[in-house]
Amino acid sequence: MAEYQTINSVGAGTRSAQIDAGLRAHMNKVYGLMSVGMLLTGAAAWAISGLATTVDPALATVQLGNGTMLTSLGQTLYMSPLKWVVMFAPLVMVFAFSAAINRLSYSGAQLFFYGYAALMGLSISSIFLVYTGASIAQTFLITSIAFAGLSLYGYTTKKDLSGMGTFLMMGLIGLFVAMIVNLFLASSALAFAISTIGVLIFAGLTAYDTQSIKNEYIQHAQHADQAWLGKSAIMGALRLYLDFINMFMFLLSFLGNRE
Repeated sequence: MAEYQTINSVGAGTRSAQIDAGLRAHMNKVYGLMSVGMLLTGAAAWAISGLATTVDPALATVQLGNGTMLTSLGQTLYMSPLKWVVMFAPLVMVFAFSAAINRLSYSGAQLFFYGYAALMGLSISSIFLVYTGASIAQTFLITSIAFAGLSLYGYTTKKDLSGMGTFLMMGLIGLFVAMIVNLFLASSALAFAISTIGVLIFAGLTAYDTQSIKNEYIQHAQHADQAWLGKSAIMGALRLYLDFINMFMFLLSFLGNRE
């Protein structure tokens, strides 16, 4: 009997060690995918803003109030009705991604994620027209430090953060509604409140999503659900990517120095 218990204990310990090793590999994959997505977004935003602006008056079609001259591409992207498509396309695409993830192969899901990251770069490329490059870099650094700390907390804490999920999602819906309303009101006070609340919501979501990704892996790893585990890394990367991007954008709105 004692021998059986010893064997059983050793077997359980081995499975636990395998899950721990697999979890570390899984989280490294999530962060790796997210990092590639961030690089694609940054590169796309910088490249598109470069094509949309010019220093040659002969190539400019319109000049903004801060002196920035737009090419015909810039005028089309930022001043025509197409700007609404550019603004909301990532939101539509993320819903489409969530709906299609079960039908996509791993490579297809990865390609979709990278395409989404590039599209997000197009959507936020106007920040290079509004804010100084130094303030964008500074805000990105601050966001990176905050994100790393919050994600580490979500990964290591023994506290169950699942109760935050409903509260944060309700706050996110309210935030989205307020942002839509402020597109028409253009209230600076409401914009400041939205930015402040937005930072807090996505800070909470960073810790919450990290713990959720960890717990979901442990749950599925126990059942050796390999098909799910592969694509779940991509979905996890997307969740953390969105947390980072949104926290960065909200921080930039009141930390960034305008041109």
